[in-house]
Amino acid sequence: MQEAKPKLQAPPLYKVILLNDDYTPMDFVVEVLEVFFNMNRELATKIMLTVHTQGRAVCGVFTRDIAETKAMQVNQYARESQHPLLCEIEKDG
Repeated sequence: MQEAKPKLQAPPLYKVILLNDDYTPMDFVVEVLEVFFNMNRELATKIMLTVHTQGRAVCGVFTRDIAETKAMQVNQYARESQHPLLCEIEKDG
């Protein structure tokens, strides 16, 4: 008799999204992307410009715990730096 093996499923993934505002300096957004998402300057600048021109951009895709932590860290850092920058998560797919 064979034992039934449980089917392993990958955990659902969540997008971390940076939202545009009219007050946060572009340099600060680039810094956030470099520090919290380990992006190089070129990629961080590209994502920042997408946020600026399209109103939002995906910074990365992670498991829920990591996505929530990154969004919380960005929002807290922005508040501490007195910028209204906001980061949110949404389910991928």
